[in-house]
Amino acid sequence: MKHSLLLLLIMLCPALLPGAAHAEPFAAGRTFDQRMVADVMSVALTFIAPRTLEAVPIPDLTMWALRGLTTLDARLQPELKAGTLRLLAPGRVLLARAPPADDDAHGWAVAAGQMARAGWDSSESVRHAGTGGIIRTLFDEMFNHLDPYSRYAPPEEAREARNRRAGQGGVGVQVGQSGGGFVVQSIVEDGPAWQAGLRPGGRLLAVDGESVQGADLAAVTALIAGPVGAPVSLTVRERDGKARTVELARALVPPQTVASERAADLLVLHVSSFSSDTGARLAQALVAGTAGPHPPRGVVLDLRGNRGGLLLQAVAAAEVLLPQGVVAATAGRDPAAAHLFVANGQDLSGGLPIVVLVDGRSASAAEILAAALADQHRAVVAGSATLGKGLVQTITPLPDGGELLVTWSRVLAPLGWPVQGLGVLPQVCTSLGEEQLRRQLAGLARGDQAMARALARARTARPPIPPAETLEIRNACPAAEGRDLDLLAANRLIHDPNAYSAALLGPPASPTALPPPAPRDLTAAPALRN
Repeated sequence: MKHSLLLLLIMLCPALLPGAAHAEPFAAGRTFDQRMVADVMSVALTFIAPRTLEAVPIPDLTMWALRGLTTLDARLQPELKAGTLRLLAPGRVLLARAPPADDDAHGWAVAAGQMARAGWDSSESVRHAGTGGIIRTLFDEMFNHLDPYSRYAPPEEAREARNRRAGQGGVGVQVGQSGGGFVVQSIVEDGPAWQAGLRPGGRLLAVDGESVQGADLAAVTALIAGPVGAPVSLTVRERDGKARTVELARALVPPQTVASERAADLLVLHVSSFSSDTGARLAQALVAGTAGPHPPRGVVLDLRGNRGGLLLQAVAAAEVLLPQGVVAATAGRDPAAAHLFVANGQDLSGGLPIVVLVDGRSASAAEILAAALADQHRAVVAGSATLGKGLVQTITPLPDGGELLVTWSRVLAPLGWPVQGLGVLPQVCTSLGEEQLRRQLAGLARGDQAMARALARARTARPPIPPAETLEIRNACPAAEGRDLDLLAANRLIHDPNAYSAALLGPPASPTALPPPAPRDLTAAPALRN
């Protein structure tokens, strides 16, 4: 596989800056930590200013943030006027000073700390928020002026996110509530619980010898999770009524994201999200599902409800169906945000026709995979317009223990159109109802693609796209939840080669449709999340 990128993500691995040393989270209270506010803002402004999709001056970012003081107390009004930075209250000036130079991120951060101190000294509402609440409100107001996905994660939320990225240990069981107790709903194949012989359907009685009777589901889930390698015991009453205690060692167990089934002569592969082994699981399911004396007529790749996951796993999934070609690209104002993902794999389906099912909940990595297979002429996408989440975030830690997630690039499909906002427009639309679908399928059988004009408009769109135009394009097949008509469409397409061929619409994409990537080798790049 060839990848042309550095640390890209749709929820990227942390990017450290000088001065962004990690500190233990502090407790909000009656003492104001002005230096912490200044340090956090200094790291934030230094990190954000060169990376936003559109250039925003540091003074604007700071003044947006300072409106957070007004949110906490409507009587407080920060302003930058006539060369003076001031914090006003009714009938008085709480602080007045000369503004720093426009490019002085640290100076503006110090000024923000001073303004917050002035607000603290004069307002009970600001003091009630505490230092942590003030920082959170400053960022909330700043990011209200940017894109929908840039945000601040407070220390506790950031700590949990870091644990998820690092991988929390588990035993590969999913527990649910049933009949006043807890039942083992599913078990990840090859995980510790599976290897110990546990199977779905048993009732969980105890964890480490402590009864779970009366506990809530979140507490039981937390008891089972823990550090990788640490032991845990589960007591389970099996379906035969016998109680059994198993000793397990926690491990990093990726969720089971791929399930396969045979529907008559079709191989249906359900992908619920993209975790660390989704590409490999999809490859295994394809090989197993197409082997034997009665291979399927075609493959249905079901991405309905799939909210995304690891971006590189979407690329890996594309590689098991797409021998070569561009999968996606990213483009941003920062040169380091420009990357190109190129598949160099093997079509494990043996060239079988593929229909990808999507709906209005399909997002991010799922949209990237669907767009790649459609643009590369490898699959027909059926369903409705997808969510349209195609912005990439980069992450940096902050001195308070929190994190910033800042959007720095857009995802572009192989033909160069943006996923953000537009989403993936299917070649076969099911959200307009059964009668419209039957007409479209009949037209495809005659070589007539009813979606051709809308698809051409979507695939030639380039950012930024006016919201009205985005809505108009998407209205050709409005977003909707998955329905039985999706499988009906897939079945008809795979069994009618003429309709399938007409639905593909156009030649495969080429790298010339995309902006040139940054010249760097990313074959060893870490996992990227979207």
